Amino acid sequence: MSGSRSAKDFFRPLAVGAPSPLTEIPARPSRAIHFFDPSNPKMAAKVPDLVSTVDVLLGNLEDAVKADNKLAAREGLVQIAQDTDFGPTQLWTRINSLDSPWVLDDLTTLVPAIGHKLDVIMVPKVQGAEDIHYVDRLLAQLEAKADLERPILVHAILETARGVANVEEICGASPRMQGISLGPADLAADRRMKTTRVGGGHPGYLVRQDPNPDQPAAVRQTYQQDLWHYTIARMVDACAMHGIYPYYGPFGDIADVTACEDQFRNAFLLGCVGTWSLHPKQIEIANRVFSPSVEDIAHARRVVAAMGDGTGAVMLDGKMEDDASLKQCLVMVELAEQLAAIDPALKAQYDAIEVPSE
Repeated sequence: MSGSRSAKDFFRPLAVGAPSPLTEIPARPSRAIHFFDPSNPKMAAKVPDLVSTVDVLLGNLEDAVKADNKLAAREGLVQIAQDTDFGPTQLWTRINSLDSPWVLDDLTTLVPAIGHKLDVIMVPKVQGAEDIHYVDRLLAQLEAKADLERPILVHAILETARGVANVEEICGASPRMQGISLGPADLAADRRMKTTRVGGGHPGYLVRQDPNPDQPAAVRQTYQQDLWHYTIARMVDACAMHGIYPYYGPFGDIADVTACEDQFRNAFLLGCVGTWSLHPKQIEIANRVFSPSVEDIAHARRVVAAMGDGTGAVMLDGKMEDDASLKQCLVMVELAEQLAAIDPALKAQYDAIEVPSE
């Protein structure tokens, strides 16, 4: 990539005294990234009760926070972070866009005050690697000044056509890159898509059954398609290539829990590790959908046990299982182990699985 750092320099700190970058992003469960407005007293009061019920709590400073409330949101997040023991729950924030008048104050306030508690900073409307490079250098300088011992990771949101076109270089722009989320609303506007929905499908985006030659006027079945399939798949590939994590973003129709679950599951099956939660009812959906089912883990463990050293092939229930099958199953088993470490109820379900001897 033109203008990129050499391989030997990539994992060196960008400021004297800054913590060394990570060479591998930790696989920490993040099924639901629950957004809250730190300037809203009612939301802020609920944060302690949400700890341990959700993998990630994110203090939102950007969209949904009015201009008049930007300072209150920033100061509110500092207060919440200082007063709260988050335990296994991660603390993230979404800063304002890089072209806004608030973002510099976001970073210069948060890193010195609560950088030791912040796990990830989410950067909106990332257009290319240059946006990540800017944040990367600034964070290194602020970390050094604050004597932080670990680097704060960065998460980008795909919200523009240019960002999607540059997704591979965004993923590889910095060792801080933790993952990428789909931002369907802003992306739809930037692409000039003809939908006003925040995520999810659209009844007009469909395929139709061929006509019956004997009854050409008969009603023909239609099948709604996924507007976001291409973008999510491309994002997943880019993230996998660089060893970081892909996420679905917001699902705006809070009342339609069925469609929300469907969208979350589509993303999970395609390779996403989590999603955003805009309302507490979406936390339960995300936690369930982005956790492998007991049936899937039972099958995966059975294949792992039957494959032994991982070579050759075996027949289970009339289906061939080989080394490729084993790799697929290990993805599920490893995820189950990570989730069981933080979710006692899920651990009990997984521990109850009995693997029959073949």
